[in-house]
Amino acid sequence: MKTSAESDFPLYLYHHGKNDRLYELFGAHRARKNGKDGFVFRVWAPHARSVSVVGDFNGWDETKNVMERMVDGQSFELFIEGLRTYDTYKYAIGTQDGRTILKADPLAFHGETPPATASKLYELDGYEWGDGEYIAARGNKNVFASPMNIYEVNLLSWRRHEDGNFLSYRDLAAELVPYVKEMGYTHVEFMPVTEFPFEGSWGYQVTGYYAVTSRLGTPHDFMYLVDCFHRAGIGVILDWVPAHFPKDAHGLYEFDGQPLYESSQWDRMEHKSWGTRRFDYGREEVLSFLISDACFFFDKYHADGLRVDAVASMLYLDYDKRDGEWVPNIYGENKNLEAIAFLRRLNEAVFLRFPYALMIAEESTAWGLVTKPGNVGGLGFNYKWNMGWMNDMLSYLCLDPYFRMGAHNKLTFSMMYAFSENYVLPISHDEVVHGKCSLIGKMPGTYEEKFAGVRAFLLYMMAHPGKKLNFMGYEFGQFKEWDYHEGLEFFLRDKYELHGKLSVMVRDLNRFYRETPALYEIEDSWDGFEWLAPDDADRNIVSFIRRDRAGREVIALVSFSGSDAEDYMLGVNVRGKYKVVFCSDDKKYGGEGKLKKKTFAAVKRPTHGKPYSIRIPMPKLSAVYLVREEAPDSGN
Repeated sequence: MKTSAESDFPLYLYHHGKNDRLYELFGAHRARKNGKDGFVFRVWAPHARSVSVVGDFNGWDETKNVMERMVDGQSFELFIEGLRTYDTYKYAIGTQDGRTILKADPLAFHGETPPATASKLYELDGYEWGDGEYIAARGNKNVFASPMNIYEVNLLSWRRHEDGNFLSYRDLAAELVPYVKEMGYTHVEFMPVTEFPFEGSWGYQVTGYYAVTSRLGTPHDFMYLVDCFHRAGIGVILDWVPAHFPKDAHGLYEFDGQPLYESSQWDRMEHKSWGTRRFDYGREEVLSFLISDACFFFDKYHADGLRVDAVASMLYLDYDKRDGEWVPNIYGENKNLEAIAFLRRLNEAVFLRFPYALMIAEESTAWGLVTKPGNVGGLGFNYKWNMGWMNDMLSYLCLDPYFRMGAHNKLTFSMMYAFSENYVLPISHDEVVHGKCSLIGKMPGTYEEKFAGVRAFLLYMMAHPGKKLNFMGYEFGQFKEWDYHEGLEFFLRDKYELHGKLSVMVRDLNRFYRETPALYEIEDSWDGFEWLAPDDADRNIVSFIRRDRAGREVIALVSFSGSDAEDYMLGVNVRGKYKVVFCSDDKKYGGEGKLKKKTFAAVKRPTHGKPYSIRIPMPKLSAVYLVREEAPDSGN
């Protein structure tokens, strides 16, 4: 049994679920011993009879580099001299039942390009970051009072080379970064980039939790991509998958011949419909592994945030299960108490080390206090995807305008709970696949009406309380559903007028949002929002005010009607002149340009319960933003 003073305390923390720097202990690290350079390997395999390091350097012979047990009796360690960066390796694990299984390193920083599955030696140190100015500004920013407009991207299919090959991380730095900058987004969110074997999983079945996919380059190449985004002033959010992992033989699945990272309880072991294993949140070592992994991407890759996938599947013992397929907790409930405790500890650990972090829960149920601190019964995230808003809006938009009056509550219901959590409004990849249609494909009507519907919706979305997220391709109206096999159809934007003009509108709208504090500064109370007309169902119209901390206001007036409202009366609080500062029906955005007049005077005529009103001809399927141009006079 080996004793290593430098590893004893980290091991102790590890076994108590308190090691959030596990990537400094386990895995393979360059070291020097007895005057010789090499790498030291450490791995946790408590059920193993033996473990050895195998690779090209020893002919994959499991008898040559046998590891020694560490002081905990559960982990193994070995120094091998003379190894070099990019050497491939695996662990040959002798199981209790006499088998020898080959496993990739759970904490490897790099791996072979799939379908090959070996780990590769790689040193993360050595990259020279250039984002110091961005990092300094990030630490002083109030994320809740700042604009957040996220462009969700699948790096493997945003754009491809003409021969179908992926753009590398460095290619993406040259093409994606300036595109996102030009389009005016504040953040990008990458679908999972941690190593995964099956491209059809979109990265959600992870086998290398500490290794960015080698399909697109090296870890330093990925650092360069993040660095370029930061130098362009754009934040980077990573999709992170702590709910489950696949059953590929080289991955975490029964790592030492028995359930280890997965639960051994029959009812908690698997996600049957996904064909994956569930993490054991009651095991302290698993907590250290996952919490360290989250911290790793903030620490080593300068990430701005994590979008935590499939939180609902973690919280409920009966998630995707029928009666008889799950066992209640000690209180007879369907809550997974260990998962709840894990999520609280995760967020506490991340915010302790990285207080600027965005921790965003993809939680699809009505679970309460997701974005409240753990000490008041919350889960401790600072944002949650608003899946209710997303479902309501998309089901509403799919309706022919003639039938929308009967579903008007789908436009307004979200304001019943808008301030109960800190929300992100998501139109994500999940909504544009599997026959659900692209965003523009969901819209009813003629070709032109589909574009008008998208434009009106985007203005409504940008003005609605909550941060914003849209999936790539919506910005120029791709009709085809997202296909992970190929890049987006950017030729549409270049060759077809309405696609190009929609792209211009999205760019201008993004910039307007960033420059208008009323649209983002107060998102947690009615101080930043006021209804003007929430109940005009017959005309499929809503109107409301967004307000910033200085009291400046923007009025959003949105028509989802299939008919023009020639003399629409909009109630307002204050007399004065109101100027249209953004109009989705503008000809430069592909609209008909029906709204010729740009300034409207409010008169003393009560409408919508307000003392004044303005008469404005609202084109069908359009939205406008108005601001009061001058102070009211003293007359009546």
